[in-house]
Amino acid sequence: MSHLSLRGLTKAYGKMVIVDHINLTLNEGEFVSLLGPSGCGKTTTLRMIAGFIEPTDGTVEMGGKVISMPGSVMPPERRQMSMIFQSYAIWPNMTVAENVGFGLKLRKLPAAEVQRRIAEILEVVQMGHLAGRYPAELSGGQQQRVALARAIVVKPAVLLLDEPLSNLDANLREEMRFEIRRLHNEFRITTVYVTHDQAEAMATSDRIAVMHAGRIEQVDAPHLLYTRPKTRFVAGFIGRTNLLEAKLEAGEIGFDGVAFQAGQVDASLNGANRSVLLSVRPQSIGLHRTQPAGATGRPVVPGTVTQRVFLGETWDYLIQPRGSGIKLRVTAPPLQVHEVGEAVWLEFDPRQMALVE
Repeated sequence: MSHLSLRGLTKAYGKMVIVDHINLTLNEGEFVSLLGPSGCGKTTTLRMIAGFIEPTDGTVEMGGKVISMPGSVMPPERRQMSMIFQSYAIWPNMTVAENVGFGLKLRKLPAAEVQRRIAEILEVVQMGHLAGRYPAELSGGQQQRVALARAIVVKPAVLLLDEPLSNLDANLREEMRFEIRRLHNEFRITTVYVTHDQAEAMATSDRIAVMHAGRIEQVDAPHLLYTRPKTRFVAGFIGRTNLLEAKLEAGEIGFDGVAFQAGQVDASLNGANRSVLLSVRPQSIGLHRTQPAGATGRPVVPGTVTQRVFLGETWDYLIQPRGSGIKLRVTAPPLQVHEVGEAVWLEFDPRQMALVE
């Protein structure tokens, strides 16, 4: 069931187009992230959904009803939406319980109902024992939990989050990613999450909409964005990759002495001979000291290690295939140690390559 729809949504300031005719539909209970670099239009899109910004063109619809269009914007307080900001925006002069219950009191619910719902949601976010504390007495992660509890306790139709973890340190950000997903699994609130951090988007989302220069480049499940990117930008923005220029000729794809059947990359790939661009992830390339045997259908080429960096969980190698001008990034486990200048063999798996535009 369609719950929230953006149809041709556009925002321009004079000749500067910030959001350029985007289309996106969320099903009820779905968690979708808007992911992209600074200036791509993701926060402007979120603010149009919230009702803070009037669109230049297009519409925002919720439950089949238009709530934003040029010249007519339903006020934010009538949208049944909750929004969590980067700064948390919790009241410093109120206790945790008072902050969480603020929206309930505005709705003039009975005092007993307000107290019951405050107690319930604080237990869900594991903050019940801190109900009487003030924000200044809380850590950043605890303040974020208060902001989440305050947004969820009013039972919104849509939850909006704008870079909510950017002020936290790396370890706490990782913890809160899983906390946000846990809360979503429990309450199933339709959620739009804005971030520039791909790890946050991958960990929390049912689908991710990758934005670039005001447009949506691709919308897909996290694993499909990573394994089957459709554009050069998506391939480079989601994780790291090697982008290789290749030739499609007579049903084969080839580059720098490597050749394989085009159908191994995409069963539907056909058409006239042409140049193509391949995305090859560093961890999809096998790295060997001796020429691997029995790798049927997997091309192997000799190469030389030109650079290496140890990252703890992996080695990050730069390999130059013999007789080639390109250098390929290859990752390997921490115990697979190769020296700079060492001769190695690269093994390619066409099934893990993706054709991009």
